[in-house]
Amino acid sequence: MIGRLTGVLAEKRLPNQALVDVAGVGYEVELPMSSFAKLPSEGEKVQLTIHHVVREDASLLYGFCSSKEREAFRLLIRVSGIGPKSAVLILSGLSAEELYRVIQTEDLTSLMKVPGVGKKTAERLIIELRDKIKALAPLDITEDLIAASEGSLLSDGDAIIEDAIEALVSLGYSQAEAKKRVNKVAKGGLSLEAIIPLALKL
Repeated sequence: MIGRLTGVLAEKRLPNQALVDVAGVGYEVELPMSSFAKLPSEGEKVQLTIHHVVREDASLLYGFCSSKEREAFRLLIRVSGIGPKSAVLILSGLSAEELYRVIQTEDLTSLMKVPGVGKKTAERLIIELRDKIKALAPLDITEDLIAASEGSLLSDGDAIIEDAIEALVSLGYSQAEAKKRVNKVAKGGLSLEAIIPLALKL
């Protein structure tokens, strides 16, 4: 089983995939937006902690920028009804630190903001994780996310805004909701990778 990849980031693929070149072999990795936003530029060295899923018809790699994020993912997929895809969506909307907080405080509203998480699923997450989640130490908010409060608003026609909206739609948001979220957080000078996780946190 693959537990870690160290190589060159060959390609970023929206909304949340990366191609990592390790000694000439390209590995396709799916990441939550919380990790995707922290990826370096294409062509630079990258190291990802991996959760490897082997099925009869596929071998899937889920990547994370920290072991804490992977631990949060593994806790989520142990919840009945939550598979890897759903876990990636949840961690795209909530960092490991925020997941810890919403489970501890039984914050149904924050959980239900994630696409595909209704009231019953949110309640099940809280019930099944409230004892296990203590294994997760809160993570610090990255400087990239803090920097989002600075800068001027981008125009509606900006290609970065359009790409960010498209990425949110592919993650399950409606076109109207995606546009609303992106326009609230888009600031001049912010990269696409910084805008998307900020929009997911609203």
